[in-house]
Amino acid sequence: MYLENVVFDAREPQRLGRFWEEALGCEPLTDEPEGYETRLTVGDGPVLDLCFQRVPDPATAAHRLRLELGDGGGEADRLLGLGARRRDAGAEPESAELLDDPEGNPFGRGDDAAYDGTGPLVALALDSADPERDAEFWAWLTGWTVTGRGATATLRHPSLRGPVLELRRQSAPKSAAKNRIHLDVRLEAGEDADTVEAAIAEHGGAREHHPEWGELPWRSYTDPSGNDFCVLPPPREA
Repeated sequence: MYLENVVFDAREPQRLGRFWEEALGCEPLTDEPEGYETRLTVGDGPVLDLCFQRVPDPATAAHRLRLELGDGGGEADRLLGLGARRRDAGAEPESAELLDDPEGNPFGRGDDAAYDGTGPLVALALDSADPERDAEFWAWLTGWTVTGRGATATLRHPSLRGPVLELRRQSAPKSAAKNRIHLDVRLEAGEDADTVEAAIAEHGGAREHHPEWGELPWRSYTDPSGNDFCVLPPPREA
C-alpha cells in the first residue's frame, strides 16, 4: 500500500481545488462538475494527489487533519491574495500562524527550515489520541518511516523527501462526524482487499459502512483514533 490522496470535502470543488493548486504549485489533473484533482510532485520523492469532492453540507466537525505550508517571506500575503482568510481571534485552535482556506479549513505556516526536502507542503498534521501508537499504524499502512516519537510522532516517505506526516496529540476525542479532510491509500498490484481489511482490524483500525453511499470501488475505515481514511483498489493494468 502507499499514500496516494489528500481528499477534501468541498461545497465548491473547483474554487477550493484551484486555491490549493496555486498555493502549492500543483499540476491540474481533472476538472469535473462534482470534483477537481491536482497533483503535487516532489522530485525524487512522493507524488500526492489533492482531490476535492462535492459535499453540499458546510463543515460542522472539528478539523483533525491540517496542512502546513512553508513560511517563506511574504507567503502569508500571497496566500491571502489567492483567497485565504485570517482566522478569527476566537477560533479554535487559536494560533497566529493559522489561516483558513476559502472553505474555512484551517492550515498552518510551518518552519520549512526544520525539515530538508519537504517542498511547498511541509506537513500533514493529524490529531491522535496516542501519537506513538498511531505512528506505527500509519507506518504499516503507508510504508512511510517513523522519524520521531513522543507527544508528536513523525513519519516520512522512504526517500525522506516531501511532507512530514505528524501525529499530534488531540485536544478532544474524535466525534462521530466524518473528517472534512482525509487520506487515501492505494493497494499495490496483487494485494487483496479482504486480507488488508483483516490486518487493519488487527492493527486497531475499523471498517466503516455507509450503505447510503451506494456501491463504491473503495472501502472506508477509521484509524485507532477514529480518523477516516479510504483504501483504494490496485491500479489498473496499462
